[in-house]
Amino acid sequence: MTLVRSLAPAIYLIAFVSGGVLMGFEMLGSRYLFPYFGGGIGTWASLISVVLCALAIGYFAGSAIVDRDPSQRTIGAAILVAACWLALVPATADTVMQGILGQLGAGPAATLPASAALLLVPLTLLGTFSPIAVSLLTRSAHEAGRVAGRVYGVSTIGNVAGTLLTTFVLIPSIGSRNITYIFAAVLAACAALLLMTPARRQTGG
Repeated sequence: MTLVRSLAPAIYLIAFVSGGVLMGFEMLGSRYLFPYFGGGIGTWASLISVVLCALAIGYFAGSAIVDRDPSQRTIGAAILVAACWLALVPATADTVMQGILGQLGAGPAATLPASAALLLVPLTLLGTFSPIAVSLLTRSAHEAGRVAGRVYGVSTIGNVAGTLLTTFVLIPSIGSRNITYIFAAVLAACAALLLMTPARRQTGG
């Protein structure tokens, strides 16, 4: 069973948007960590490591879901939970960062869990999107590679756009907390699109 072709544009759009939010929030992570742990190479190494771990976990989880219940509802729910997590970050980040700093100091033993507290859950959830999306869009085995390339390519373009837009436009203009709320709202809109659209599926051939 595969997702009907008419929903493919929405899937690709969400791949782009969620890719942008993913990398945009990584850039915001540095802003949340900076007042407590600085902005040195150790902080960035922690952020990047957590992002890569989150994506790896998300990809593995997504591939497991593909074997059981790949549906637009599943990825919509994952994106919605990620949106809710982001919406809580501005109100809770300072308390969490202060607690980690007080307990663990400012070295790698602190920057890694601090980065994980911000990024691991929402980025893992967003990481499940691509493998499930590939499954939904693939109608036959011979087109699986082409579909996977498109989904991951569109998502990566979104990564680049999110990084540049967040760093050079949004952060100087409206600040990290407001951007986080915007990202949460954007993800919630993506989730609503998936959850509210009737599940129209057809047999692949």
